[in-house]
Formats: sequence, C-alpha cells, structure tokens
Amino acid sequence: MQTPPNSLAALIQAVAFAADKHRNQRRKDAEASPYINHPIALANVLANEGGVQDVTVLCAAVLHDTIEDTETTADELRALFGDQVASVVLEVTDDKSLDKAVRKQLQIEHAPHISPQAQLVKLADKISNVRDILASPPADWSPERKQAYFDWAAAVVAGLRGVHPGLEEVFDGLYARRLGAG
Repeated sequence: MQTPPNSLAALIQAVAFAADKHRNQRRKDAEASPYINHPIALANVLANEGGVQDVTVLCAAVLHDTIEDTETTADELRALFGDQVASVVLEVTDDKSLDKAVRKQLQIEHAPHISPQAQLVKLADKISNVRDILASPPADWSPERKQAYFDWAAAVVAGLRGVHPGLEEVFDGLYARRLGAG
C-alpha cells in the first residue's frame, strides 16, 4: 500500500525500506560501516544543511541506491512510493551493466539534464561521498585514487551548479580540503 506522498510517514517508510534492502551491505571505508548510514546521510545533508523540505527529494535520497545496489525494482518503488519518487531514483541510478568508466562519464554528461530533484540527490551524494573519503577512506585507496575521485565528483557537481548554491558551497569546501587528505 502506497503511503500518501509528501508526508512524514512516506519518509519514515522510505528509511525503513532502505534499511531492510541494505541490511547486509557495508561501505568500503576502513570501518566497513553499515551501508544504510550513507543514504541517511544524504537525507541529512539535504534537510539539515540544505534546508530541503521536499519529501519526494528526501525519500529519493534515502532510496537512491536501492535499484542500483539491491534487488529492488522500479515497479516496486512506484508501488510503494509513487511515480515521482521512483522517477527521481531512476534518474540517479547507474546502469551496472556498463563499464565503471562509462558509468562515471555518463554521470558527468547527464548531471545538467536531470530534474532539479535528482540534481539535489546527486549533489548530496557527492557531498556525502567526499566527506566519507576525507574522514575514513577505503584502506586500499592511494592518494592518487582519492584525488581522482575528488576530481570526478567535482566534474559531476559542475553540471549541477545552480540547483542549490548553499550545498554547492559545502561541496566546494570539502573539495578544497582534499589537499590535506592525501
């Protein structure tokens, strides 16, 4: 049963759904932190750093990796969260059948052309990932690999410019800190 859109109940349902779907997954950081921390961090960045109150965006942020990284289908998201949320999630979902380098290039190319809601989710994702790499990078990442990630993230964010100047400033501050992260 679909929860009414744009409600606090929808957001809580999205968090519970994502927690269940990601329950056995871990991040690549040195501590192998629970994966669900990442989508929750996106919603936190949007709501508490960006002042975003659009429940569709916040739900999509929490659900953004469910299709890409779990057995979740677009139809399942549509049935539970509606067309809008599912659409935003699909806009930020990589096609895992493509080579990683191709997926990364497509993110750069598509960033300016996705909806403003998807741009917010994508921006929060880059903020969260860069923040995580600065705080606790994967143990096997060299300084060069970290720098390559920061530069790629900056190229994606360049295509999102104008969607939320405040969050862009947060990203820029984190990007500037990369020099001390090597």
